[in-house]
Amino acid sequence: MFAVRAGHVAVVCDRGMSARHGTIEPMRVLHLDLDAFFASVEQRDKPSLRGRPVIVGGLGPRGVVSTASYEARRFGVHSAMSMSEARSRCPHAAYLAGRFAVYREVSDIVMSHLRQISPVVEPLSLDEAFVDLTDAVPDDPSPGAVEHIATQVRTAIESSTGVTASVGVASSKLMAKIASEQAKPDGQFVIEPGRELEILHPLPVRALPGVGPATAARLHRLGVKTVGDLARITQADLIDLVGEAHGRSLHLLAHARDTRRVSSERESKSISIEDTFDRDITDPVLLSALVTKLAEKVTTRLTGAGHSGRTITLKTRLHDFTTLSRSATLPAPTDDSRTIVRVAVRLLSEIDTSSGVRLLGVGVSGLTDWVQDDLFGPAHDPEPPLNDAIDDAIGDAIDDMVHERRLWVPGMDVVHLEHGPGWVWGSGRGRVTVRFETAHTPPGPVLTFAADDPALSPARS
Repeated sequence: MFAVRAGHVAVVCDRGMSARHGTIEPMRVLHLDLDAFFASVEQRDKPSLRGRPVIVGGLGPRGVVSTASYEARRFGVHSAMSMSEARSRCPHAAYLAGRFAVYREVSDIVMSHLRQISPVVEPLSLDEAFVDLTDAVPDDPSPGAVEHIATQVRTAIESSTGVTASVGVASSKLMAKIASEQAKPDGQFVIEPGRELEILHPLPVRALPGVGPATAARLHRLGVKTVGDLARITQADLIDLVGEAHGRSLHLLAHARDTRRVSSERESKSISIEDTFDRDITDPVLLSALVTKLAEKVTTRLTGAGHSGRTITLKTRLHDFTTLSRSATLPAPTDDSRTIVRVAVRLLSEIDTSSGVRLLGVGVSGLTDWVQDDLFGPAHDPEPPLNDAIDDAIGDAIDDMVHERRLWVPGMDVVHLEHGPGWVWGSGRGRVTVRFETAHTPPGPVLTFAADDPALSPARS
């Protein structure tokens, strides 16, 4: 066995028996994770923030950190931390609300690069994906072959997007993801089959998928702190401790036995639509109206595809980036707009939206190509028109969002007729401060304007 780390590239080599069923499995799973993704994109587009702590998340009193740059992490700031605690730990950081349209554009480029390697790509989120390397490497790939692929994709992504990625390659999803974690930031880690347990067992039990804070605390009380400790517990004892399915899964994973395959098959099992708002919305009447519009659009897509569905789901992202979903399943499939609207609005009423909503989505799943027409009323019953007041409320809200001049969110892109493109540094008391710079210019000047200055407007992507 030998381990090499040069230029932050690591390979663990030693031919041996894999922990997966006593056989040697080839290295055909690649896991890619973009480094501090949201914060990295902000540093890319805002030259004055490069090398400085950057924290992206909800900026309100109950806000939560979504992403912290590596400079901020040195002060103990991490994702899911309350924004108030982050500010106490790192008061000199730049705190930004985030630009999700830009993040999605970058993510699309990254996924396109991955699909050039293999047709089998399984995105997990905007910044993370598995890739099946079966078609990209020989039947028995050497460490050098997979290293070359990892280097190529990392180089291509950084060149085309300006953000860095960490890559892990191994014989299973579990080990590939662990490898990419070991490679962070901006590195790659290749684990040759036969060395899984040596890498896995020293890690804390939280490294295993399915081990959250509650399970970890229960295991810690039994003296189980590492994956190796967990592997010494019998499957029967684990089942007694955490339940049948969870116990069996953890027992297998603790021994590096992971038979999950990378899958890019995303059969259309649901139809959904969502919308992100330029400002948080708290008005319950307006929120109900927006859900109504979304439900109607979903129904149009549903009937256009010749489908009906049983389960209606409402997705809500709150001001602090917390995402909540509520679902209801009907006794039979429907494509009736009134039914879908009624259920979606009822689901909205179950969520506390008083702190503000930044995104709403409505979806229908459990699809089929038939409908029980008389389940919810006569088929000939005409659909009533939307209340005019609701339509007016939506129109007014959209106008407010498009033409709003008094709400300037830190980090948002703006344009000034005289000074050109920039981004909001901060605002308050009728003023807004803007730094004029872009990804392709050096750090620019900082100027302050009246919040209703007609020369200043949000940039349009």
